[in-house]
Amino acid sequence: MSPHPHDHSHDPHPGFPVDPDVPRSDVPLLPHQVGRVLLQRRRVLAAIALGGAIGALVRWSVAEALPHDKDAFPWSTFVTNASGCLAIGVLMVVVVERWAHRPLARPFLGTGILGGYTTFSTYAVETRGLLASGEPGVALLYLLGSVVVGLLAVALGMRLTERVIR
Repeated sequence: MSPHPHDHSHDPHPGFPVDPDVPRSDVPLLPHQVGRVLLQRRRVLAAIALGGAIGALVRWSVAEALPHDKDAFPWSTFVTNASGCLAIGVLMVVVVERWAHRPLARPFLGTGILGGYTTFSTYAVETRGLLASGEPGVALLYLLGSVVVGLLAVALGMRLTERVIR
């Protein structure tokens, strides 16, 4: 193991992203190590939990503000996931360019707030619901449109933020 716990220079899959918040000593995590890791990471876990609660409340608010019938396009989840993708694009640039010295920024904002705000499970359930309601065209539009718009939103968020920061 390398002297620095976050050194991933000997990764078996070079070129793939590695979470800088997870030291190699945590992977794989054995059952008897869980308590130690939870105790050591309590600040990060608290930041994620608080952020997740905030993100989930905001998502619930959007769903309440934009209700839909089970056979109609689920705008609330679409808007939530697209705006969450835009925000993650912004956050990726800001964390790397400006907040690299703030170790709780990414766990709180990215994993916590945006993880609690966006929802893949609701997206999947709603797609299935549209199919079950006899709306395959709407289901396909929602299924593909969410992915395309999400990817474009991440790229847009990154590019706009890079221009603003530089």
